[in-house]
Order: sequence, then structure tokens, then C-alpha cells
Amino acid sequence: MAARGWDELDVLFICGDAYIDHPAFGTSLLARLLESAGYRVGILSQPDWKNPEAFRCMGRPRLFAAISAGAMDSMVNHYTAAKKIRRDDAYTPGGTAGKRPNRAVIAYTAAVKGAFKGLPTVIGGIEASLRRLAHYDYWDDKVRRSILVDSKADLLLYGMAETALLTLAERLKNGEKISDIHDLRGTARLQKEPSDTAIQLPAFEAVSSDCDAYNRAFKRLSEQQNPFSGKPLQQVHGNRTVLVNPPALPLREAELDRLYALPFTRLPHPGYREQIPAFAQIRNSITSHRGCFGGCAFCAITHHQGKTIQSRSEHSILQEIDRLTRQKGFRGTLTDIGGPTANMYGLGCTNPAAEKDCRRGSCLFPQPCKNLQTDDRRAVRLLGKIRRLERVRHVFVASGVRYDLLQFQQRYFDELLQHHVGGRLKVAPESTSDRVTTVMRKPGVAVFTDFLHRFRQRSRQLGLRQEIVPYLISGHPGCELSDMVEVALYLKRHKLQVEQVQDFTPTPGSLATCIYYTGKDPFNGSSVHVPRSPHEKRLQKALLLYHKPESRQDVLEALKLCQREELGEELTAHQIRSADHSISQAGIKRSGVKPSRKKTKRRLATKTPRH
Repeated sequence: MAARGWDELDVLFICGDAYIDHPAFGTSLLARLLESAGYRVGILSQPDWKNPEAFRCMGRPRLFAAISAGAMDSMVNHYTAAKKIRRDDAYTPGGTAGKRPNRAVIAYTAAVKGAFKGLPTVIGGIEASLRRLAHYDYWDDKVRRSILVDSKADLLLYGMAETALLTLAERLKNGEKISDIHDLRGTARLQKEPSDTAIQLPAFEAVSSDCDAYNRAFKRLSEQQNPFSGKPLQQVHGNRTVLVNPPALPLREAELDRLYALPFTRLPHPGYREQIPAFAQIRNSITSHRGCFGGCAFCAITHHQGKTIQSRSEHSILQEIDRLTRQKGFRGTLTDIGGPTANMYGLGCTNPAAEKDCRRGSCLFPQPCKNLQTDDRRAVRLLGKIRRLERVRHVFVASGVRYDLLQFQQRYFDELLQHHVGGRLKVAPESTSDRVTTVMRKPGVAVFTDFLHRFRQRSRQLGLRQEIVPYLISGHPGCELSDMVEVALYLKRHKLQVEQVQDFTPTPGSLATCIYYTGKDPFNGSSVHVPRSPHEKRLQKALLLYHKPESRQDVLEALKLCQREELGEELTAHQIRSADHSISQAGIKRSGVKPSRKKTKRRLATKTPRH
């Protein structure tokens, strides 16, 4: 501040992540944006929330404090699906856990209010965005109030907040009081009196005690997510009302390009002495677009980034790559070109009039929308230009791809297989049970099977040894033990193995979380089975990991409960062979005496069955 001649800040950012000056991190991007508009900006990363002096080190900001938990909800960051404390934090130097508080937005806001009496506080980021209304909280196992009520913040910015933040800063700079700002898109606030023009949601008192009221509130919220036609919403909390203005309009290409042209160093703060795991993952990656029209039930991207795909220009992306390749330490490999879903770059609605009134949660489920543009030429052209860059040797697509979209994108499919898969393509069918994928709002097993056959056939034609790594979820609403038995059989018979299983975690804002809490689909009212007991969750997870010896007993128990014991040999026979092989190998290693080559061969031949 002294070097820049600043005697005070205009805006102070507080963030639960370590500071990395990279456009993949929201706080860094927003801070650079305000800086480019002439504001004096300071950032406090992972301050000690118990010490008011930790928040005063740069003095009192002139306009407001902007507060975020970081790139993840702090409760998801701290706890597993089994509610066990995580031992590491990818957004902290050295991966050290515990550098941010539980419910970080609430804790940081309280600390700022204690440090600076009367300073306007603005909350945002994924934690605040998805908790803007009354919401089911998995960790408390109850419906919590809007985070505005619990944090006592003056304003909440939800979604991708560039436009709202710039407008807010300008209005405050021009002398407007934050208490008078009621009409800003992409914001929510508390007020004493309900609005005459906003759609009334069931009150907090209703949704916290009545599952049907909760479902009605979720359905109405979902219907108003369209930024072009959405109406203001309000929800009573006691003697106050949470007012949620319509979402911010999507950024145009030129606006998005300007963001990524800001002077990011793409490096962590030089004061850090330990590596930040999240930085290692995104250091050499490029964000090509934002938004997702997939509408998966377990994902809240639509409620945060929106359904509209906002793509950068080729020129903008190539310029960023040029800057990246000139940085010290770049070795020729781009680890990712993508966004929430890589093969949605350049896509969108072909009918602007229909798009403005659209209320579909997904452009792909249950069937692809007739207005959806699926032309892959723009993405194919971009990848081709990147491959031809002088200092680029390898370009990978590590973001998820929608395999049901690839059936309309043959050229992208070929490019992906030939040039951008490092031997293993990760896709997310999430389940191979049609009953479960319907609840998930995902394509059914026939679409995945067709994709799997095409992938293997095309890889053979290209002379490439490549494999599919499927991501699947256990314990998702709608999934019964019998469904998971069929999934395990599918994996075995199609020669697929999962490396990791995502145990479903009900996170704020998603449709699946709504179903988890209420036991019903809010759109059709049908009852849905919800796996709740740790025992059922363990058995479901074991079936997905049927190929691991440690899963054997749980697999056999699950088969017995489903009266499918005849499948025990098919699903677990290889485990016995693998375990025997491990025992014989371990016996050689533990003996402490190196046996002769002849004896070793004989011992392995007699104790290890042929595979």
C-alpha cells in the first residue's frame, strides 16, 4: 500500500483459500476486476477469525468488505460424506487442514463486524450463493435459515458476481447507502417489509417443518433461474424477509475476454513456502467457458454459474496460452482446456425467443432440446489451433465431457481420442441403472453402452490403447441395493473398474439434496427411496468396488439381502485369486531370505492360480 501511495483501501476481500493470483479463483478474479476499474483492493487470505487484529492489518476499507469461504463450501471442505473430519485441505499451503472455520462466511462476517463497526459487509462465493434462502444442511441435519440471517451481512452476491460487484462498488462510491440498494441483479438482502412485486416462497417456518412446503419452495426457485425472465423471490424469516433479485445476465464474449486479459501472475503469493495442492492441479489449465446446461440433480452449477454457456473467443484463449507458455517452469503441457463440461464450448440455444422463456432445468434430459446447438466445429477449430502453437507439446482435456452430447459431435470425439486423452478418458455415467439415472437427470444405460462401444471401436481403429475410467455415485437418492447389484454386474460384464467412489453428499442448492431431505421429487411428487443408514451406504459402495478383496464380505452380504446369492461367484471369484497372489508375494518379501530363482518360480506356480 505504501509503495502504491495508498493511505486506505476501497474494498477489502476476505477469503478462506490461500491467495493464488489465477483466474480460476473467484476472489483473485474479482479483485483484479475492481483494480482494473481504479479501486484500491486488498486481500486477506485465511485470516485468524478469532483475532480482530488479523482483520485490521490493512486498515478500515472505505467502501465495504467482500467475504467468501473460498472455492468450496467450508463444510464440504472440512467433512466427508460420513461426516468425518478431512485431514487435508487442497486450498491451503502444504495441504494443511483447519486454516478456515466451519461456516466460514458466518465466522468471517462476525469478525469483520467486530473489527470495523458499521462497515458494510458483502458476502458471496459458492457457500453464500447456494445458501441464500432457507436450505437443508446435511451437517446439522435440519433446515437452516438463509445465510443472510445467520451472518447478518448487508448484502449477498450470488452466482458469478462480476457485474453485480462492479455496479455495487460504483453506487457506493457515488454516495449511495448499501441499505438503499434493493434492485441489483444477482443480489439478495434482508428487509423488514415484504415486496409487492416479488414471488412469495413458503416461509422458513414452513419449510423447516413441512417437507411439502420445502418442495414447493425449491420448485418455485428452479422456475425463476432464467436470467432473462426470472422474477424476484422472497421468503419470510420471522419478522424479516429475504429478497432475492433475478440472476445477473450472462456475460457477452467480449466481457468474458476482458476478464481473462487482466494481469494475473498465475502464481501463489510469494510469501508461501509450501506447495498448494489446488494450484498444482490448475496451474497449466485454461478455462474456455462457464455455465452448464446438463442439469444433473446432484450438481448445483445451474444455481451458481447458470445454464447459459458463456464462451471466450479463440483469440482470448490463445493469448492466455501464449502468456502461460512464456512463464518460467512451463514444460509444454496444457493440463486442461475446458469448463464445467468441456464439450459445451461454443454451444447454446438457437432460438433466442424460446431461450428467454425457457424453464427446462436441462437441455439434455430427458431428451436433447430441439433448440440446442450441438455443432462442434468451434471447439474442434480451437483445439487444432492450440496444438499447432510452437511452445505447446501436449494438450489434454481433463474437464468432464458429456458422452451423451458426443453422439452429436463426431469430429470432437475423434479429436479427443486422437490428441487429448492421456490413455484414460474419465466420464461420469454416475449409475447404470435407468431407474437411478432418471432421478439423477442423467442419460440411461443404453446411451452409455453405445458410447462405450464407440470409444473402444474407434480407439482400436486409431491403433490406440485407451480405456474408460467411469465415475459413479453410491447412496444417491433413488438408488436401492438391488440397483447397485445391477451396476456391479454391468461393470464386471463390460470390463470396467472404478478407482474411486463418490459417496453422495447432500450439498445446499441441488435437486438431489431436496429429494434427500423430503423423500419426494419436487416436480412430480413421487416418493423416492433415500439411502440413509451407514450400513446401506457401505454396502452400496462395496458393490461399486466389487473387484477389491476388502469388499468381498460386504458384496456377499448385499447379494444375500437382495436374494441374488447366485452372483457371488461371478462378482468375487477374482478377489480370492488376487488375495492368494498377494499372500504368496508377501510371503516371499517377509521371509527375509532371497530364495533361488527356481524355488521362487515353483512357489508362485503352486500357490497362485492361473489368471
